[in-house]
Amino acid sequence: MTALLIDDSRLARTELRHLLRAFPEVAVVGEARHADEARQLILELRPDVLFLDIHMPGQSGFDLLASLEGPLPHVIFTTAYDQYALKAFEVNALDYLLKPVSEPRLAAALAKIKPLAAAPAAAPEPALPPLSAHDQVFVKEGERCWFVKLADIKLFEISGSATRVYFEQHQPLIPRTLQQLEARLDPKVFFRANRQQIINLHWIAGIEPWFSNTLKIKLREGPEVEVSRNQSGLFRELMSL
Repeated sequence: MTALLIDDSRLARTELRHLLRAFPEVAVVGEARHADEARQLILELRPDVLFLDIHMPGQSGFDLLASLEGPLPHVIFTTAYDQYALKAFEVNALDYLLKPVSEPRLAAALAKIKPLAAAPAAAPEPALPPLSAHDQVFVKEGERCWFVKLADIKLFEISGSATRVYFEQHQPLIPRTLQQLEARLDPKVFFRANRQQIINLHWIAGIEPWFSNTLKIKLREGPEVEVSRNQSGLFRELMSL
């Protein structure tokens, strides 16, 4: 198992690297001081697990995760602050270790990865046919049901382990991932803005430049969506003459 240590404190990285020597199954392949450095190393090294601090110069650990595209490594937060534990598990972190990290807690966190690594790969689900914006889809939440035209859905947004669907005044949750939805949606109509959201391009009311060469999109009768840096570049390419 390969690990990347992400923390702006050199002392914290050194202490964690020292603790990890007690676990020969873990190989530390790199260290990063901030989100920009970490983002590059994640792309180059493809680590199995991130030991991630929350408070860092520039972007936080949560900002880093939100900016990453594709499958994420396992994440174990290491922080001096306990007030972010709930948010950490909302982004599917495996564990949340308070500094100074103890060896028993580190061992417990690493133990959570072993069954995931050992689990056999699930059989691929049969591919479903793609959908056009004119198709209608069945949406169900609890006892409520809707038959909705895809063109009327302005936004898909991750909420915990489900996805929230925005149409009219409704925001039901469905048991689907964005990856599953993206595979069936028409890419000429629906655009993956970031790791958490897919937007309907026909519902865009306005676009403005945002931080670090990213974009912010305002949806008609809907929320504002921040487009990740990578996707902002792709959006400009797709929508330019």
